[in-house]
Amino acid sequence: MKLLIMTMLSAATLFAAVDINSATAEELQGVKGIGEKKAKQIVAYRAKNSCFQSLQDLTKIKGIGPKSLKKLAPQLKVGPCKKR
Repeated sequence: MKLLIMTMLSAATLFAAVDINSATAEELQGVKGIGEKKAKQIVAYRAKNSCFQSLQDLTKIKGIGPKSLKKLAPQLKVGPCKKR
């Protein structure tokens, strides 16, 4: 079942960028280059620091540097902040 869900999430990322301000850890794992640990770090960072203002903010996550960000950027987007 988990494999089916991951396959569907991966297919979804082929057609639409994943919003780093609203995606769940599972949705983030569908992005090529983001595994379970990184996905959890992104969600935890967002919970602690509110929303991401730009994709560049992902470099504040341990293990995501400029090279990684360059590979991830086409698959991601920064949607509106829904936290108050």
